[in-house]
Amino acid sequence: MVWAGRTALTMTRTPELSRTEILVAMGLTAVGLWLVSRLWQFFDPLAQFTLVWRWADVLWGMALGVGISALSRLVYWLWPSYRECSNYYLELVLSPLVWPDLLWLGLLPGLSEELLFRGVILSALAPPWVGLLVSSACFGILHLGSWQQWPYGVWASCIGLILGLAVLASGNVLVAIVAHGLTNWISAGLWKWQNQ
Repeated sequence: MVWAGRTALTMTRTPELSRTEILVAMGLTAVGLWLVSRLWQFFDPLAQFTLVWRWADVLWGMALGVGISALSRLVYWLWPSYRECSNYYLELVLSPLVWPDLLWLGLLPGLSEELLFRGVILSALAPPWVGLLVSSACFGILHLGSWQQWPYGVWASCIGLILGLAVLASGNVLVAIVAHGLTNWISAGLWKWQNQ
């Protein structure tokens, strides 16, 4: 009986990672995802959405990022299982980081994940709804730390759908890159501010 209690406690306890471990893992993941997207484009050169700097798309991405952040906050308060998974993940990633590190937390995943999931996978699979569903599901799976974190993965898949729809509507992956980066900055900044 005591063993089962210790096992449950061990599973719910957040492992301690160093700042360096978090930053290196973030960097390696970003480089890995970028390499996968470049290899995919090498073998299928047509598999990519346009990435063009347009102020209208930057503003649309910013508005979308604020909207996703507000929606995530609502889901956080309404879905206790998601709240528990989110707290676990945010504590794991953000506790060792200092405020300037949050710049990388927005830029690296926002750029590399969007280039792969919305920039390549979404455009490579036809019809568009298949690319939308597959890229969103893959995005959710990437955000699973373990099967116990399934609510976090489900919510990430929903965010993937929103970002994918924005790319399909705009034809520019920049919208998703800006929205993703801003969403990461807002959620990380709020968590750091509340947990200092």
